[in-house]
Amino acid sequence: MPSNRRSLPPLNALRAFEAAARLGSFKDAATELGVTHGAISRHVRLLEDWLGPPALFRRLNRLVVLTPTGRALLAEAGPMLDRLAAAVEQHRSGGDSPPPAVLHVNALATFSLRWLLPRLAQFRDRHPGIEVRLSTSTESVDALSDPYDVIIRGGPDTYYGFTCHFFLSESRLPICSPDLLERQPLADLSDLRSHTLIHASSLPRVWPDWLRAAGMPELRTASSLTLDHFYLTIQAALAGLGVAMGPTALVADDLATGRLIAPFPDMTLPTRGYHAYLPDARADDRSALCFCRWLEEMGAADAPGADGPKERLSP
Repeated sequence: MPSNRRSLPPLNALRAFEAAARLGSFKDAATELGVTHGAISRHVRLLEDWLGPPALFRRLNRLVVLTPTGRALLAEAGPMLDRLAAAVEQHRSGGDSPPPAVLHVNALATFSLRWLLPRLAQFRDRHPGIEVRLSTSTESVDALSDPYDVIIRGGPDTYYGFTCHFFLSESRLPICSPDLLERQPLADLSDLRSHTLIHASSLPRVWPDWLRAAGMPELRTASSLTLDHFYLTIQAALAGLGVAMGPTALVADDLATGRLIAPFPDMTLPTRGYHAYLPDARADDRSALCFCRWLEEMGAADAPGADGPKERLSP
């Protein structure tokens, strides 16, 4: 008669593995769990012996790197430990409602700050049973070391083991503060010559591409200000330091409230839209799919309508 007994590894060994795999370091895992480096090493070895080959880590000089087998186990162990911790917390609190499902989301920093976070309360209100844990990075989808349920990047791109869901279109156009326009009007493209153009060093071609598409590739301005991140260029525009090139989706709220003005609203430069990438292992996950549907709904609400930009410049 077949046994219904579960075959489970030692919990402490699994915790040690998950921490070391997530942090990429036995030393950091030891600090997080309050044990010694040697204890982490012993627990990981115990787990590897319990599972049998292949190994979970490749051990280099002062570095440990997950093997494909280790990455696969981490993808399951992390969410499982999150659910177990939530269940324990729910028990301690004495509540009767089920613990929330934890959804790990990774997105670009500027997108998170200027589009996702201002809307996230709507998702929480609508889906109180899903807890979103958001982290940010600029790494490509297939270069992330930690497992995520949803990854938000530009696209569309093709990555092995992931499905891609479009949810938000994007283009770029000049933006500035209303105070700046009061001091220095921008009635015509040639008026840009008397202004400061704000550049992002991470995207050096944005202004040149827009000017070329607008028919003024040789335009020279009074001065320029270069910052190392797109988010900083938007903040500089809000502060009245010059004219920045704004991503329409990420400055839509500022344009709607008048904090920013688009002096040439009919001239936008098309660029890559935003997509949600789901690992194949999460393709049927209810929380991940629910989040993607919500992203699509929010993106559709922000899509340019009859009063949106009319002309899209060819780069």
